[in-house]
Amino acid sequence: MDQNPCNYLDSVAEIATRAGAAIMDIYQQDFDVQHKEDGSPLTQADLAAHNLIKEALQKLTPELPLLSEESRDISWQERSGWHTYWLVDPLDGTKEFVNRNGEFTVNIALISGNRPVLGVV
Repeated sequence: MDQNPCNYLDSVAEIATRAGAAIMDIYQQDFDVQHKEDGSPLTQADLAAHNLIKEALQKLTPELPLLSEESRDISWQERSGWHTYWLVDPLDGTKEFVNRNGEFTVNIALISGNRPVLGVV
């Protein structure tokens, strides 16, 4: 991993832009809404953005783990050993996406030493 997080800014911004484009492609269509165990909505846009971001970040920094709202549950015991990792909400505002009010974002952050050192919204 590059020691200067700013060196990832352009790549991460491009990944977020691509994820946003994938989300907007689905936003322009009819889409189904499922519900997670906690009752929160889940759409194909959430999953498409998650998969795109996950694959791109794994190529960019294969040594870093990723914690995403749409990933499998990872225990705190495992995560507590992570010093540096990606924290992602591939579609923040799914309820707003479903309501088509335009108030949603893609969020990607690099966390190091329990602090955000890079963020793209």
